[in-house]
Amino acid sequence: MPRKARTESLAAAAAAPGGAAAVDRALSLLAVFREGDDALSLAELALRTQLYKSTALRLLASLEHAGLLQRRPDGRYALGAEIARLHGVYAAAFSLGDVVLPVLQALVQATGESAAYHVKQGRGAEAVRVCLYRVDSPHPVRDHIQAGDVLPLSSGTGGRVLSAWDPECQAGATPRDKALYAAIRKAGAYSAVGDRLADVAGISAPVFDAQGAIAGAVTLTMPAHRYDAAYLAAVQRAAEQLRGKVS
Repeated sequence: MPRKARTESLAAAAAAPGGAAAVDRALSLLAVFREGDDALSLAELALRTQLYKSTALRLLASLEHAGLLQRRPDGRYALGAEIARLHGVYAAAFSLGDVVLPVLQALVQATGESAAYHVKQGRGAEAVRVCLYRVDSPHPVRDHIQAGDVLPLSSGTGGRVLSAWDPECQAGATPRDKALYAAIRKAGAYSAVGDRLADVAGISAPVFDAQGAIAGAVTLTMPAHRYDAAYLAAVQRAAEQLRGKVS
């Protein structure tokens, strides 16, 4: 008989209803790669996913065969070329930049501050937010987030807004965060100074897809000394322009 795992695996904790357990386990091996991970050893992958090494090894063989992972000469595993190909197909199919970038550019023109579009990526404890698009302020003093940067969901106005409308984030939130998320939903946006970085202010508003679900967040950032609450209306207008146009 197979041994019963001592600790629930990442895949079991976030299993797809009606899905295939083996697929969930294989995908969990991809999901644990984080920003800065060049390659991971079998031991590291097993630890992060809470899978037995023997199970992980079999799944890694399939992922390697599919090109989703590649095994380095030193035995460690890195993301494979198939990941890049699929990203290219995804980007070409949606052409999201054609929709989002003009709105961000107009927001920067109107305020003189930096604008970005963030989305949630991942599930459970591994969930983060990703800056998909960014247009810099013309001011020489500004924050330096770039498109592609991975940021926490638990701080920053963009992360707070994404969490406020996300059922999974609400379910796992502390009472204090639940109260904050309720206040954000009531206000329809969130402004803060020093929520993630002490000297940076942010204003974020949710972007909803055609079905009314949260799709992303428009965020305006600036040094704390240039914060202006009047920018809130411009951020909300930008988010409203994207409603139903993103998914």
